[in-house]
Amino acid sequence: MTAPLPSLAEPDNDPRLWLEEVDGAEALEWVATQNARTLARFSGPALDADADALAAIMDRPDNIPYVTRRNGQLYNLWKDATNPRGLWRRTTLASFQTDAPAWETVLDLDALASTENEDWMFHGAVIVPDTHDRAILHLSRGGSDATVLREFDVVTRAFIPDGFTLPQAKSSITWFDRDTILLASAHGEGHATTSGYASTIRLWRRHTSPDTAPVIFQIDAAHMAAAAQVDHEEASKRISFIDRRNFTNGAIWLGDLTGPKTRLDIPSDIWSFWHRGWYALRPKSPWTIGDTTYPTGTVLGIARDAYLAGSRDFEILFTPTERCVCSNAFWADGRLVLEIMDNLVPRHVVVTPSATGWTHETLTGLPALGVISLWRFDEDIRQSDGTLLASVSDPLTPPRLLLTSTTLAAPMVLKQAPVAFNAQGLVVARHEAQSLDGTMIPYTQIGPAGETGDAPVHLYGYGGFEIAIQPNYRAGIGKLWLERGGTSVLAHLRGGGEFGAPWHKAGIREGKALCHDDFAAIAADLVTRGVTRPGRIAAEGGSNGGILITNMLTRYPERFGALFCTIPLVDMRRYTKLLAGASWIAEYGDPDKPQDWEFLQHISAYHNVTAEGAAPPILLATTRRDDRVHPGHARKMAAKLAELGRDAWFYELDTGGHSYGKTNRERAHFTALGYAFLRHAISWTDQH
Repeated sequence: MTAPLPSLAEPDNDPRLWLEEVDGAEALEWVATQNARTLARFSGPALDADADALAAIMDRPDNIPYVTRRNGQLYNLWKDATNPRGLWRRTTLASFQTDAPAWETVLDLDALASTENEDWMFHGAVIVPDTHDRAILHLSRGGSDATVLREFDVVTRAFIPDGFTLPQAKSSITWFDRDTILLASAHGEGHATTSGYASTIRLWRRHTSPDTAPVIFQIDAAHMAAAAQVDHEEASKRISFIDRRNFTNGAIWLGDLTGPKTRLDIPSDIWSFWHRGWYALRPKSPWTIGDTTYPTGTVLGIARDAYLAGSRDFEILFTPTERCVCSNAFWADGRLVLEIMDNLVPRHVVVTPSATGWTHETLTGLPALGVISLWRFDEDIRQSDGTLLASVSDPLTPPRLLLTSTTLAAPMVLKQAPVAFNAQGLVVARHEAQSLDGTMIPYTQIGPAGETGDAPVHLYGYGGFEIAIQPNYRAGIGKLWLERGGTSVLAHLRGGGEFGAPWHKAGIREGKALCHDDFAAIAADLVTRGVTRPGRIAAEGGSNGGILITNMLTRYPERFGALFCTIPLVDMRRYTKLLAGASWIAEYGDPDKPQDWEFLQHISAYHNVTAEGAAPPILLATTRRDDRVHPGHARKMAAKLAELGRDAWFYELDTGGHSYGKTNRERAHFTALGYAFLRHAISWTDQH
């Protein structure tokens, strides 16, 4: 008999609430017991060898050091076995182009952690514009999203004793000038949203306390977060105040240091940004102005002052089709770069505005196939000379870092990543599976040529937040799965961003179950095509993908041989009450509303799992310092599965944040453990 689902009136009527106490003594004792059980079963020389192999790949000295140019210098955070927490360092472009760049260490995170006896991880730096001599560093304890803010002199490479400092909180800052900061932080009473992000913007001046800094902007605490941006291109330094209601919608006001003055007349779900007097916009829903309706995903251009004065005489810069979308757009040196995905094939267009119209040119020299990530070289848009960086790869080809430009200069190879695994005999192919409602869902298959009907398949999916899953070069799956004769499959599910906002919207709220149907359809298609059989399909998903994987356990257990569920969201009855959960209501729905719980209850695997029928083994893995998706999700699901007598395993890192670990060694072990479990569960002992 199916267990009854929880009543709306009893959201806290959960016998495993004690596992939500992150550092509770009883919870930690349970975690220690489960960790010991899992490691005793799957640890050994083979796992150690796999972890060592992955760590060695991550720690290679010839890996690409990805850089950002600030005031003419190239900054990079480098991690390896000697520097597990990382070196924040810099060099020049001329030196970077050599085989052995001369790096200057700006901050040694391992030395800092040792000196201060803190578990510091580097979460970024915001350098003051104009002078570029100081920065606010974000220092995370154990990899958590919440950070400590400390002012740092990038010239002398030392912290400033009486500089800006802020205790640990989820925070962001924007420099107004060298002595003035716009602070968005959850630190302090009354400054946090229910999601745990900033609800206010405070005007924080040097040598004053953030606790007494005046609030110049405040949003409803039920919304996601407040933010601010300063337009340093203008002498007046116009400020944009942003009310992020959720991941998709928000409102923008223009103002100054006294606060917001004018609300910007744009739809709530639009991407928009101006540069050098020009304004580009891309709505996520149809936008009707007068007699004209602009389809979702259309890119529009207009002179900024004309727009602010009331004109809506747009230039149409890009019109999407069902499977051809603009996946990203950004400004560089007065030009707008459009990243187009045409049925998952990338191309790039540079649009140049002028008083007589906008011209379009295709950025040439980049590969016609593969995965291409393109971004502005200079962090400060005012310093951009149009130079761009591009990372280019495919599932069988290691990344290359290219230098190119909006002036359409021929790309130059700056760095080439080393080969991480033997790809001989492997091929890449695109296929489509028909989902439950008839929609065709694409997937990318990497593996040996030919169909055996018994291939050990690793199937990965996500399906959420308009994030596109790209067929990148992945060292972990390549070394521990493909190199040994296995097959890897990437699912391009609804809810993702592969085909723009409509693809995403089809997989939210009531449609979230469709994402899971899509994934299960791909598993079935692999069997129908003769690639494998259900017992040889090992599936992995994390975060939002945790809902996906646990729904395979409850809704489609017969299609899988093993499930690896990482840093997962699982309990859809209480998710809004845990950490950042309330910020995801637009994606999933509100379980406190009867009309939303009506559909949410069917994808809350925590409530739907029973002892009835057969189900594949599952490993749920998380980290204790994940302050985004609460570790209680994985803990409670693993505990309930154990009570039901299911073949379930659990593992929890004590640090790492919302990731697989804070260092290369931790990430390597986490991945190797998961793949060891999957191989064992699908009875794959072929270890070439």
